[in-house]
Amino acid sequence: MSLEELIDQCKRRDRKAQEQLYRLFCNKLYSLCLKYSRNEAQAQDNLQDSFVTIFNKIDQYSYKGSFEGWLKRITINTSLQKYRSDGVFDIINEVPDENESIEVEDNDISLDYLLSIIQELPDRYRITFSLYVLDGYSHKEISSMLKITEGTSKSNLARARASLKERIELDHLKKKVN
Repeated sequence: MSLEELIDQCKRRDRKAQEQLYRLFCNKLYSLCLKYSRNEAQAQDNLQDSFVTIFNKIDQYSYKGSFEGWLKRITINTSLQKYRSDGVFDIINEVPDENESIEVEDNDISLDYLLSIIQELPDRYRITFSLYVLDGYSHKEISSMLKITEGTSKSNLARARASLKERIELDHLKKKVN
């Protein structure tokens, strides 16, 4: 069955087709949820909420553009919605150096380690970092999505990078000592 046929069946609320669509995209969307969540439990909740939204809005998909892109946009927006009402994106006027880079002698940094320290970042930093660095959104797009200024987006990104750099350097130093 083609993806288009699967989408058509999902539009008709066919439960088996919905299950098949879920199985087809759940791993990719779960990975996306992990980037915007504090932990795995929250990522699982965000994934479930995303699929509820996907199935409720699938009639709005018009076969223009990438279906996977449409799914990702819904998943990101669903994950971010939980933070908007919590006041996570308070305005910060100070803008640190955006071009600060992370330099570590040991390039043996695992993806699991990197994801775990990203998840430890404060919400506004983690979400801005994920949107900008991992998903390629511009500061203008991020400011629109999160209802913050571009300056706040830049500041959040710089603070996230500085925090990650500090954590990696500290862990690297501990590793050297042991």
